[in-house]
Amino acid sequence: MTPSKSRPCWARAEWVLKCAGAALGLAVATSAAFIPAKAASSYLVQTKEGPVEGFLGDSGVVEFLGIPYAAPPIGDLRWMPPKNHASWTKVLKATTAGPICLQVTTLGPFAGPANANEDCLYLNVYTPDLNPGKEPLPVIVWIHGGANVDGGSTDYDGTKLAARGHVIVVTINYRLGLLGFMAHPAIDAEGHPFANYGIMDQQLALKWVQRNIAAFGGDKDNVTLGGQSAGSADTESNVVSPLSAGLFQHAIMQSLLLEPSPLATAEAKGVAFAVAAGCGSGTSPSVAKCLRKLTAQQIFDLSGTASTEAPYESNIIQDGEILPSATFVSLIAAGKFNHVPIMGGTTEDEDNFLLGITEYFEHPRVPFSANDYQNLVNSYGAASYPPGTEAKVKALYPLGAYASPQLAMDAIGTDSLVCPQHYSNRLYAGQVPVYYYEFEDQTAPSYFPAMPGFQPLAYHTADIQYLFPNWHGGPQGIPHSLNAGQELLSDELVAAWTNFAWTGNPNGQGNSPWPLYTPKKPGAPSIFAETRPNLSTLSDAQFNTKHHCSFWDSVLTY
Repeated sequence: MTPSKSRPCWARAEWVLKCAGAALGLAVATSAAFIPAKAASSYLVQTKEGPVEGFLGDSGVVEFLGIPYAAPPIGDLRWMPPKNHASWTKVLKATTAGPICLQVTTLGPFAGPANANEDCLYLNVYTPDLNPGKEPLPVIVWIHGGANVDGGSTDYDGTKLAARGHVIVVTINYRLGLLGFMAHPAIDAEGHPFANYGIMDQQLALKWVQRNIAAFGGDKDNVTLGGQSAGSADTESNVVSPLSAGLFQHAIMQSLLLEPSPLATAEAKGVAFAVAAGCGSGTSPSVAKCLRKLTAQQIFDLSGTASTEAPYESNIIQDGEILPSATFVSLIAAGKFNHVPIMGGTTEDEDNFLLGITEYFEHPRVPFSANDYQNLVNSYGAASYPPGTEAKVKALYPLGAYASPQLAMDAIGTDSLVCPQHYSNRLYAGQVPVYYYEFEDQTAPSYFPAMPGFQPLAYHTADIQYLFPNWHGGPQGIPHSLNAGQELLSDELVAAWTNFAWTGNPNGQGNSPWPLYTPKKPGAPSIFAETRPNLSTLSDAQFNTKHHCSFWDSVLTY
């Protein structure tokens, strides 16, 4: 697909010149076309379910917040596939985001507030142009992160992506934790899709987009599904799920992938949850009835703490219908997935997020020590790793090679996290276009408070604020404005993400400055390194060496 005049190219002048057509004019047209000449008296859209009225935001983007896309999953609809929302006739004032879903664990400042909301299946639409008579705009549907136990759409402001990239952005809530990812034999035997209720919510939201996005100026046949962290894993779940076929045309997997749990493992946790809830250890319909009669508060009370997930919670699950009963890597290797272009990568210091959460909850907060480093190394002596792994980890990551124990631990944890995504990207790249990146801005603002000895660097979740302005996580997070260099990087990432939404290529067209990932040519630059002041590329061999992926591929089970 060749970019038209309304499709964005890279912001930097030397890159804009590489785009087809009148490149500099393209940048001007893209930034100006979406801004209304004056505020309309009403921003009314007729959806298939009923009329909704949005508002014009300060950026010139029309926002529709808190649109229900599903019936409230309460009462008899708890642990059931989501159903379309009932129709309405009165105009829905879509000016306030809907409540986020039940959550207790907030991962430090990442998420929250903790709440017991079950009626939470709402979405938000950000559109730069409501005129459905014009060329329809690409759509980005964004899945928030939070380990599938926390988070919400409310802090993901889609206005910059919509305005600068001239795309429509849809952000969604979906069921979390025990309500969103739970398997129990009594419920699973009821004859309906089960276990991955949060994934089913995402699929229903994608179907809502198919029905309704044209009324907001969008193209239902050019949808990009993306997400960060758990949102990345959920995006891959939809890439693998046969029930998502045809619902999106591109996929963005931003920071980390996850293999699904076997159904038997998830059901064992579900039975333990039922016992803890007072519903017994049986598998009869009476147990399912008991579970559905629990109050939301009772489920909240069994959903962990602010710092830890509950032992009863599962994540994505091999249910056999929504997600096949196999590992994702085996399905990808066999070509059994929805073949769409993929853009995905990781941050340079992923594990600093987890280390930051650990220190955040300490009282008093103290820097990581040599003993903490040794305990981490010792953990690789567990039976789940090949013999000798512990010694190899210590040899590859000697404490004396790092400025602090925290940075040594970050290197170990980060490499063990990013190499599985590297492995999956190599499998995808043989079958679909893959654009691979590493976010390396170690100056990224931190929404953690200042903590003794802690260096966040390019931590997991640091890149969200470059796409969603002033992102800071939950109510405990600290928002920061980007400096001039960071703002330029933000502009470049927004251009890449939205070019990908337009064409399936972050360059818009061509193979520069972000080359197609080519792991069969390991020495060729093909991984985009995102930092300031200089953006660059890495070869697959350089990435592999930097993160010791050959070692991690030999000891981790994919």
